[in-house]
Parts: sequence; C-alpha cells; structure tokens
Amino acid sequence: MEKRSFVAIALSMAVLLAWSFLLPKSQTPVPQSVVTNQTSSLSAPLVSSAPIQAPAAPVQAPELLEESSFEFSTEKLNITFIEPLAAIQEIEFLGKRNHVFPLKAGFWLGDKSLRFQKTEVTSNAVTFVHLDQNKKISKRFIFSNTNYGMDLELNVQSMSNLPLRLNLPLILGVPNFASKSLDTRYLDLAVSTVDKMQHVNARKTLDFNNLKFLALRDQYFCAIVEPEFENNTAYVRKIDNTESEVGINLQEIELKPKQKVDLRFHIYLGPQDLKEISFINKTWGAIINFGTFDIISQILLQVLDLLYKVFHNWGVAIIALSVLVYFLLYPLTLKQMRSMKAMQAVQPKVEEIRRLYKDNPQRLNKEIMALYKEHKVNPLGGCLPMLLQMPIFFALYQALIRSVALRGANFLWIKDLSEPDRLFTLPFSIPILGNEVNILPLIMTLGMFVQQKFSMQTSSSASSSAEQQKIMMIAMPLMFGFIFYKMPSGLVLYWFVNSMLMLVYQIRISRSK
Repeated sequence: MEKRSFVAIALSMAVLLAWSFLLPKSQTPVPQSVVTNQTSSLSAPLVSSAPIQAPAAPVQAPELLEESSFEFSTEKLNITFIEPLAAIQEIEFLGKRNHVFPLKAGFWLGDKSLRFQKTEVTSNAVTFVHLDQNKKISKRFIFSNTNYGMDLELNVQSMSNLPLRLNLPLILGVPNFASKSLDTRYLDLAVSTVDKMQHVNARKTLDFNNLKFLALRDQYFCAIVEPEFENNTAYVRKIDNTESEVGINLQEIELKPKQKVDLRFHIYLGPQDLKEISFINKTWGAIINFGTFDIISQILLQVLDLLYKVFHNWGVAIIALSVLVYFLLYPLTLKQMRSMKAMQAVQPKVEEIRRLYKDNPQRLNKEIMALYKEHKVNPLGGCLPMLLQMPIFFALYQALIRSVALRGANFLWIKDLSEPDRLFTLPFSIPILGNEVNILPLIMTLGMFVQQKFSMQTSSSASSSAEQQKIMMIAMPLMFGFIFYKMPSGLVLYWFVNSMLMLVYQIRISRSK
C-alpha cells in the first residue's frame, strides 16, 4: 500500500505541476453593461453624465524615433519616457537585479494627435504639456525617492471661446506576450471593482464596470493605478496575437470656454511585495495572488520571513521551515510508521490469503480486510502525512516562483533559490533534462534511493512482493528526481530535508523494540 501511495502522490504531483505551469488562470468575464450614472467627485459642469463607451478597438502607439525618448531616475527607479506621448516606455527597478518592466505606452492618453513637449524636470517630477488653439493638456508625473509610489496629475483647460468635449482613455500599458525580457506565462491583469477582485488573462477582450483600481503584473513586479474620482470603467483589448492594450475609460470631460479640470491618479510601480504595496495603499495588496493555494502560500511566506529574520539566510530559513513542518506533523508521522510496521507484520498472512483465494477476488478482498480488522491495521494509515504535505508543497512552489523576496536568494552553491541550482552547463544537451546540470535534485534522488533501500531491508515482506519492492526502490527515486529536476531549488531543498528527517526517524523506529 505504501508503494502505491507513493506512485499516486508522484503522479498527482506531476499532473498538478503541469496544470499550474501550462494552463492560464481562470477568469470571470464581466457583463459588458452600460455604467450607471453616479455622482462624480468633480464639479458638475466639468463632467458629462453621458454613459462611458469603451473604445471599439485599441489605438496603437505610433512608432517613435529613438531621440524622442529620455531617461529619468529616482532612488528606486530608472524610467524611460516617450516625450511626444508623455508616456512611460519601460521601468527599470534599481537594486532588484535591474529588472525591466516594459509598458510600451504607459499612461498614454490614446490620442495620436496629442503631441506633448517636456516643459519641466525636477528631482522628483516630470511635466509634459500639449497646447493647441482649443485646449491645453498638462501631465505631471510626481515620484517618491523613499518608496515606489507615484502620482499623475492631469490638467485639461479650454483655450477657446467654444465648449470643449473630451473622452480620453488612460492606457496603463501594452503587454507584449512575445517579449524575451520576461516570462510571459505570468503576465496577468488584476482588476478591483466595487463588488470584487479579479485576476484575468490579459490576452482577451474584456470590460469592467465600477472600477476601483487596475494592475498589470508579471512574475515579480507590477504597475497599479487608481483614479481619485469615481465612475470609471477598465478594459483589455487584444491588438494581435502578441499584444494587448490595458486601460481606463475616463469620464467624458465637458468644459465651458476658458474652464479647466484637474484629474489625479495614484500609482504604484514596484515589486509585488505586500509591505511595499501596503505602505502606499493597503487595499492594493489584494493584487498579490499565488494561485490555487494562495492562503497557504501567504502563510508560508510570513513564516519564512520570520525565520529569515532569525537566520539571515533564505536557504537556512527553508531548512528550518521543513524541520518545523516535520515536527508539526510528528504525531501523524509516528502513526504512519507504526502503521507501516503493522502492515509488514501481517504481510506473510496477506500473501497466504492471496495464494488461497487467487481465483476468487471478492473472497480475497473480504479475507484481507478481515485480517486488517483483526490486527487493527489501517491500510491507508501510512498515506496521511504525505497527503498533508501536498498542499504545503504546492503552496511553497507557487510562493517560490512568484515571491520577489526569494528572487536571487543564494545558498551554498545555489545562486537563486527560486530557480534550479544550475551548477554548470554542458556543451551538449541531454534528452529531457537539457544541458543544465542541477546537482541538488540528484542529491535528493540519491537520498530517496537510500531511504527506499533501508525500507526494503527492514521489511519482512514475502518473496512475491519483494521483487516489487526492488523495482520500486529504483523507480520511485528516479520518478521523483525527474519531477524535481527543473523545479525551484528552494523547493527541492525543502523536500530533501523532509526526506532525510523521515529517513532518520525510520531508522530510529526500526531499532526501537
């Protein structure tokens, strides 16, 4: 039963990992209904009460010459602006392995006829102005040198003697799913509306009413924007097979002659770190989601953070977490070991029953269950501790591949605990495994082989099942080694430590009388 449990768990692990790796996140399409009129935070004559209409198709940003862009730096960010669009092309996060987050046309107003000029640059702000005979539009980006927060001030003024009507979107970004600079599997859109928070696939065409805030995120970083006024809708529009446009449809602006209006947006450009995001706005922390086992992932990260503060090394913290989980499951582990020994004790009688009733499956099962009941043996007793480890295992996997805190964390020869250890690269490729040599999964496989061999030596199984155990002694470590070979090294480290603790305890139990 123990071997079949291992096989079932290994296959379940492979299926779940493939599912989480390949399939996009589930999404809940929002009905594309007309937004109901609400009282705006702006003064009455400035905002039209007409329904907001989503653009029929995204407006692609025009191709720009290299000299039309310039860089602006803070203590946290290095930002490339596109001057004619008054938009952000890309963000480089300083001190975060200089990760680049491409927006292409971030915070563009979506109108090619609006051509801006840079009018003022200070230590913490950049101002752009568009001026024509009918209107003046000013965009001021205000940054912080102490956090990842930013404000965008948008000022629109009528310059003629005629009323002015404007209906502009604010484009958050244009994610490129063919980008080589980031893992596009993790690109998604987080949308907070009045009634719920959603994580949706940014490759589709969707509309969202009653918007509170909108976020575009990759594996580790994100851009969040929240209007300071109400009655907005968000949208995502598929441009082609490689790009989509994500933005906010603003309220229609109606200005009397010489009148002006000020709009303000609160923005976060930074890592998906709950502390950093919550420092700017606590409600924005809801964009952080680790998938199916999100709650467990969040708890594990908090525990790991506490352990890191004690040991000052993420690798040691993961080892300590494995030890902690082991002792929390200790009562169940003890029960598992006793169940395994009881199963071994009755195994000769089970083999005898199988020999006697091999032609009568119903009688065979009935007699075996009667034997288990007589000796108070639970055939499933050895499965529970490993089954309880599965949610922890998958939650840790999801946390490791998306936690910016563990990104780049080193331990011994491992350069990044969120990736395979990659001790060295071969000049040739091995089928299935590739050309990267990951030593930690090999060590784990060897450890599991020792564990299986010891389990076989302490077993009193009859000869008919001994051959099966010999096969499993080789097959199980190889199966787990294959599954773990390209997993994050932090996850392999966790499982290896847990396996070694189980081996030590198994030796101890086998020697006890």
